[in-house]
Amino acid sequence: MSRPNSSTLTIILAGGQGERLSIFSEKRAKPAVPFAGKYRIIDFALSNCVNSGLNDILVLTQYRPSSLHDHIGIGRPWDLDRLHGGVRIVSPYLGHKNADWYRGTADAVYQNLSELANWKGNTVLILGGDHIYKMDYRPMINMHLENKADVTVGVMHIPIEEASRFGIVTSNEEGRIIDFQEKPKQPKSNQVSMGIYVFKKDVLVDRLLQDAKDPHTQHDFGHNIIPKMLADGDRTYAYSFLDYWRDVGTVQSYWEANMELLTDPPAVDLYERDWVIYTKSEERPSAIIGSQAKVERSMISHGCQIYGQVHHSVLSPGVVVEEGAVVRDSIIMFDTVIGKNSVVDHMVIDKEVVVGPDSQLGVGDDFDTPNKLEPGRLNTGLSIIGKQSHLPAGIKVGRNVKIGTDLRPADFPGLELATGATVETNQPDLRELVLRLEHAKE
Repeated sequence: MSRPNSSTLTIILAGGQGERLSIFSEKRAKPAVPFAGKYRIIDFALSNCVNSGLNDILVLTQYRPSSLHDHIGIGRPWDLDRLHGGVRIVSPYLGHKNADWYRGTADAVYQNLSELANWKGNTVLILGGDHIYKMDYRPMINMHLENKADVTVGVMHIPIEEASRFGIVTSNEEGRIIDFQEKPKQPKSNQVSMGIYVFKKDVLVDRLLQDAKDPHTQHDFGHNIIPKMLADGDRTYAYSFLDYWRDVGTVQSYWEANMELLTDPPAVDLYERDWVIYTKSEERPSAIIGSQAKVERSMISHGCQIYGQVHHSVLSPGVVVEEGAVVRDSIIMFDTVIGKNSVVDHMVIDKEVVVGPDSQLGVGDDFDTPNKLEPGRLNTGLSIIGKQSHLPAGIKVGRNVKIGTDLRPADFPGLELATGATVETNQPDLRELVLRLEHAKE
């Protein structure tokens, strides 16, 4: 690992609910969603930090924080368990003075201004915890310092048809930002913000204090802070990033990013010795590949047991594919069991799911009919299954189907789910109800 940079404080924003990921972020924070088999999404931001020599890290959580607390712990897998610096996880405390649910990305940092006040350096790096990429942050920080910038925004070029999901950045030949529009319906260009910012600390504090007093703001860096700095003539610069970067905020982009690991060469080399992606790893035995099994162009994690066929798929630790079963173009998360003679095609299946024998998941050629309840999220042919659901034997599931969490065979209306269908449990999430009641009392 690189020598630490003691002048930069890194803040990772990891509090978002990630509603576009549907059931995969219902019971966990979005940055804690499994990725590439054994990893979690936040592993990439954390690993980029330590590989860049940035070892003073604050992770701001909010939604379902226990999932991130359990994964990150004291930071040992990233060599961040140290007396000075290291990683700390901070969540909002309802009922405490000057604390409430974060109202936006800027408000999350504002509510932790005491951390900035105690920071002796004058450089703050702000990251999202939900992107897949490998990046050395030091060149961006150096450019920021050389330009004496008030803020430097990480940018890259993406296909223009995807640009409306991001902040659009226009910069001149010197790299100075001259226009910034957050998620416009008709983007002017395909140069977008990566949600990576390097701030001069004193300027950041001033801007957050101003924003907190404004009753009309969304308290968001992209919507409010950066445009306000531009309008007031602050020194704002763009840093161009030319390598792979993926926003995995939708079910489709999440699936695509996993599939891009199976190309030759892969979009992201997870085994590069000079830039290791670290994670909390469980002790499990080596994978077992049966004598009659067939595995091609797939990622198989430790602890898997493969007795059937796996084609162009990503399997997390502990997945079992029983005899005669076929998994194709799918993502299967931790400890899920695919029963005998079942076929799984174009699916994303969460942890500890049991697929009964003789089932067919992902049936038919109708990829275009969207899910009736979530047409904006499930519309490309992918069907999804939530954590710890048990599917009955012999079930047939079409395209763009959503099967919720914690379901049992008796919860299914029959043995055939047509394209666009949804099955969910009617039981309330008691923990969520308690949190809402506590919030309402404040």
